[in-house]
Amino acid sequence: MSDTTKPTTSLFGGAVTVEGGRVQLHDAAVLTSAHMDALVHQAVFGNEGERTFARWLVWELGQTVGVRAASIHELYVARGAGKCSGFTVPAMNIRALTYDTTRAIFRTANTLQAGAFILEIARSEIAYTEQRPDEYVSVILAAALREGYRGPVFIQGDHFQVNHKKFAVDPITEVNAVKALVTEAVAAGFYNIDVDTSTLVDLSKETLAEQQRLNYDVCVDITRFVRAAEPAGVTISIGGEIGEVGTENSTPEELEAFMDGFKATLETQAPGTAGLSKISVQSGTSHGGIVLADGSIAEVALDFDTLEKLSKIGRDRYGMAGAVQHGASTLPDAAFSNFPRLETAEIHLATNFQTMMFDHIPAALRADMYAWLDTNAKDERKATDTDEQFYYKARKKSIGPFKKQLWALPADVRGALGAAYDKKFTFLFEQLGIAGTRAIVEQFVTIPEQHRPFPTGASTIVAAPDDADLSD
Repeated sequence: MSDTTKPTTSLFGGAVTVEGGRVQLHDAAVLTSAHMDALVHQAVFGNEGERTFARWLVWELGQTVGVRAASIHELYVARGAGKCSGFTVPAMNIRALTYDTTRAIFRTANTLQAGAFILEIARSEIAYTEQRPDEYVSVILAAALREGYRGPVFIQGDHFQVNHKKFAVDPITEVNAVKALVTEAVAAGFYNIDVDTSTLVDLSKETLAEQQRLNYDVCVDITRFVRAAEPAGVTISIGGEIGEVGTENSTPEELEAFMDGFKATLETQAPGTAGLSKISVQSGTSHGGIVLADGSIAEVALDFDTLEKLSKIGRDRYGMAGAVQHGASTLPDAAFSNFPRLETAEIHLATNFQTMMFDHIPAALRADMYAWLDTNAKDERKATDTDEQFYYKARKKSIGPFKKQLWALPADVRGALGAAYDKKFTFLFEQLGIAGTRAIVEQFVTIPEQHRPFPTGASTIVAAPDDADLSD
């Protein structure tokens, strides 16, 4: 029965109506038109009431056609059981131009029939890119709808990390800050969470179990919190981490010390609770790569043997999908085919997409962003840094303050960058073996329908941005 207390609204020339707090789609073609561009622009830059309505509408449209936030947990459990193999899931951190970038990802996925890929953002990135979880989910789902993609959309909280310095001063407050972010993220549709308590590993302890104890104890605590926040019908995919990226390479013994401690502690505290579906390890990379004086990136000596061994232990002994490789986007192209060959479960890619964006934006905008860094990020500059090193390492911090300017790039610039992203994502998806994985995802992953109540205080008007072409 219709709720007469909710507004009745006709949108996009009658293609969509909202009646009694529920959405009805009368013409699916509107989803792949410029009307979606107007809606997502409002979801990001509208006033509070406009943003609230636009984000709710994107979510509900996705529920209607089957474009839904989902957990990859079931697929990873199937992989741990030997029911699927031969591919490595790319988890891609989208820091800037999120709508355009993810549209390229969904275009590529449609072309290659790919389904096993993750879109993610880290705790630190949420802050400096000015993308809170609700906005991030809305933009990604809108991009999927715009490109006519159908199926589960895996959105992940990357490095939901406990800061070891803050933890040393006040452990309860720091862990609670991570839990608060979990609450916000899960409510938005992040059904994949990488819990990073590897910062708490204490190498001064004598045994590996003692070194990893605080890591797995706090990871269990946050895991239990995540499980309590799960919506009905969803088992969130949770990842743990045993070695901070950029430090010494992980070993099988460290993996076993962490996992044995984690499993025993979780079973004692919460019997029968689902555990981890993957484990992040260190095998020779660093986030963003090592920047040389001329701004180029140093070659990486990646330990593929370690990665293969740790993935195998993760599957065979603990029923997980395997090991996760961070800091992979700056690796040479020839490296990527090794990951599916060695049955690496997942790799994280971020910095190269950001680099491509900076290479494409107008020189005047790039100069403005760098000038902003000279003033606002000067404390991050080391005395030995060249300009190239400083700007390369710090420029991510300018993304949030310049978000409006980046979203307003001229059509020709966005088109050229989109074509470059199409090429890059096609290469990565093919090298990582995820072409054709849509069928595997459909086989193992369930995406329950989750409608949200009509939000109070929402403005039901969708106004096009000044430069939007709504003719198609």
